Amino acid sequence: MKVWATADFQMPYRQLGAFAQRAEALGFDGIKVADQVSDGFLNAAAALSATTRITVCAPALVAFARSPMIVAIAAWDLRGAFGKRFELGLGPQVRGNIIRRYSERWVPPAPRMREYVQALRMIFDCWQHGIPLHFEGRHYTFTRMQEFVKPPPIEYPDVPIIVAGIGPLMTAVAGEVADALATHPTNVAPRFIRERTLPQLERGAARAGRSPDDIDLRINCLSATGVDERATRESREKLRTIMGTLFSTPSYWPILELYGWQDRGAHLNRLVREGRWQDLACVITDEMLDVLIPTAPYSEIADVLRERYANLADNVSLALPENPMLDTEVARVIQRLHE
Repeated sequence: MKVWATADFQMPYRQLGAFAQRAEALGFDGIKVADQVSDGFLNAAAALSATTRITVCAPALVAFARSPMIVAIAAWDLRGAFGKRFELGLGPQVRGNIIRRYSERWVPPAPRMREYVQALRMIFDCWQHGIPLHFEGRHYTFTRMQEFVKPPPIEYPDVPIIVAGIGPLMTAVAGEVADALATHPTNVAPRFIRERTLPQLERGAARAGRSPDDIDLRINCLSATGVDERATRESREKLRTIMGTLFSTPSYWPILELYGWQDRGAHLNRLVREGRWQDLACVITDEMLDVLIPTAPYSEIADVLRERYANLADNVSLALPENPMLDTEVARVIQRLHE
């Protein structure tokens, strides 16, 4: 099982290099960088430049705030410079952010993402193989590529494209056109993956005549862990607060609907509208955390993660501890997961 380190979405750009070096030294297979407070491509470049082995991806780069051509150029640069160590992740983001934060128009995201990935593949083929660029879709049109601005071919042109998704339509699109689906921390429960995620991946793959085995499943889980039971409980309580914030957003409610917890999402959303952020954690019950959060001390967390995901995916996420003195504990967890 591969293990990915997830950089905090608020981590300053200047800290990414040191974070990446630490993750690589501990034995992580990959690093997931954010595209929130700082730019995802810059974060990826910082992590790649500071390391020699580890794979780097921004699994939820805000696609619809960027033209596919802009994304293609940046991805081509990083892939050309760092080879197979760079992978391209795309996320749709929620409606409110696309309209009010990025000042972009909102259209149904799944059909738009399908075109987005198809356009990227056609752009890459133009650059690598000299195929004339001619993509005309409902949302994107690319019909011009002058030779003097055309990037040269690169050694590893098959850029893996990972689509982040939760709902059935986006999950199916990932199965249809992407190389992998990146889960969100709110939709990583094994039951949700078996009953909702995998069937939609298979549905999308069938539309394109692909095998479901061609699509990787990236489990972006949050784990509560620590050196002992007390530290593990403290970690779990921090994640209770995070889950309260996440589930205040309706886009993240599919798993609540599966478990009959819709009222919790509505309650959280109402608290946010009232500005009562301090009350969010109280809405997340222990039962919900048991479903959503793998929980165990460092000595046991590898077994818990394997039990939950070994038959569903070949990779999981694991956080680096705030205290570097605990790095040896994390290295042992990674080693056990690799076994």
